[in-house]
Amino acid sequence: MKSVLQRILTDINIWVISGLLCILWRVAADKAAILVYVWLFLAMMVLWILLGLITGKYHRSYKRMWLWQEMLGMFVPAMIEFIVVFWVERDMLALFNLSPAVAGWMIAIVAMINALCIIAKHYWKYAQNMDVPAMEIEKRTKAKVLRRDEPRSEQSMEAIHQSVLSITTEEDYQMLLEKANLDSRQTKIVANRDRFSFLQIPDYQYKTLVDLTLLNDAKGINRRFCIVNQKLPDGGRYVCCYRPQEYMKQKILNKYVKPVNWIVYFFYFWHKRVVPRLALSSRLYYDLTKGRKRMLSKTEVFGRLYYCGFEVDEVVPMGHIEYVFAHRKMQPYPQEQIKLYGPLIKLPRICKNGEILFFYKFRTMHPYAEYIQDVVFDERGGMDIADKAKGDWRISSWGRVMRKYWLDELPMLFNWLKGDVKLVGVRPLSQAMFNKYPEELQEKRIRCKPGLIPPFYIDHPETFDELFASEEKYLDEYLKHPIATDTKYFFKTMYSILFTKMHSA
Repeated sequence: MKSVLQRILTDINIWVISGLLCILWRVAADKAAILVYVWLFLAMMVLWILLGLITGKYHRSYKRMWLWQEMLGMFVPAMIEFIVVFWVERDMLALFNLSPAVAGWMIAIVAMINALCIIAKHYWKYAQNMDVPAMEIEKRTKAKVLRRDEPRSEQSMEAIHQSVLSITTEEDYQMLLEKANLDSRQTKIVANRDRFSFLQIPDYQYKTLVDLTLLNDAKGINRRFCIVNQKLPDGGRYVCCYRPQEYMKQKILNKYVKPVNWIVYFFYFWHKRVVPRLALSSRLYYDLTKGRKRMLSKTEVFGRLYYCGFEVDEVVPMGHIEYVFAHRKMQPYPQEQIKLYGPLIKLPRICKNGEILFFYKFRTMHPYAEYIQDVVFDERGGMDIADKAKGDWRISSWGRVMRKYWLDELPMLFNWLKGDVKLVGVRPLSQAMFNKYPEELQEKRIRCKPGLIPPFYIDHPETFDELFASEEKYLDEYLKHPIATDTKYFFKTMYSILFTKMHSA
């Protein structure tokens, strides 16, 4: 009964919108009395609902109905009402000096809006159903390579040589021969965009798997990596290759003149990078393109490898292709059905009383950046006082611009409206950054609600000790005089931003 009422209310809302559009259009055209159109609209809406009840439109189960079935169930009442209006009620319309075309327009608008709602509902179901169940990773014990390390024969090496040359160049072959031990029987070469070809490889037979399929064209990269992870022994090596996103960018920018090149690249980037990441367009994109010619950044390739249990050892650039040498380190992370990296992210942060709350930000890093955070921190000598890695190459070019002008933090205004933070206060910290603080300062921090505008923007600390001193000074003042302290820090921050041209990192 509840679902029936919801469907009737939906139709009433559609009729109200359609009726208002039609009434405003006709009144502007012939200055007729609005009340006459209102009574006509109400009569037709009641007739529409009655026809829906008679035909069973509101009582059907739509969960397993196809699009054409729902469209037919909507158009039947529309056609019946159209016939009733034009052949039964046309005399009544004439009494009010109204053309039957007005009623026809109302029915047509209602039918079109209903059709759009039905199509939108079915597309939503289609977009949300990726039809790719999460991959189950079987736990395994330690495994050693089973195949003996023996050299290949000359005939076998010549066959491999010709096979590799059919895909890539002589320079690439020589590099792989040296670094991937192609002359050993413990090395297996695969060149198939279909990941299922890896399933035919016996477990633990090969110490090194060389994948010559460009990851840009590979179907199901994560599943591909996970299957390889299962096939390799402990410490086994995996060699893959991809065309970097930066290469495609420079190719487009060099091909066209300014500013046409940037316009072309914008649309290319939107098509290849943004559309595949949006929840409503991701499935349609991959159904149409089959995952071919996608844009891949270094961050995403590295992140996917670490996500699937590998550790990168070396990257060898060869022209417009980069070869990544990695080894199996551990079991893959628990695989999700699909990982979409949209423009908005939420991050766990420690707040008042030690409570963990999620804060919203615009994404400024490439996909899968979170899985190589420790790698970047170690490579760059740890994190800086802003809870970021120094010279972090995971940040995209547009992400650097957003961070410079704090545009990435605009969604945190939603947290402010929710009451998670106040306007001025110490910034909410990640667990890793919070652990770096002295215990006494940690206790003071969790006594206060964090803020959008931290004292960091006034004191400009350059070391962790200076940062700790800056926040402790603010917290001590705030605990004594909260309103006066926040007011003073707010105006000082505004002065620092407006007159010293301070920007974010």
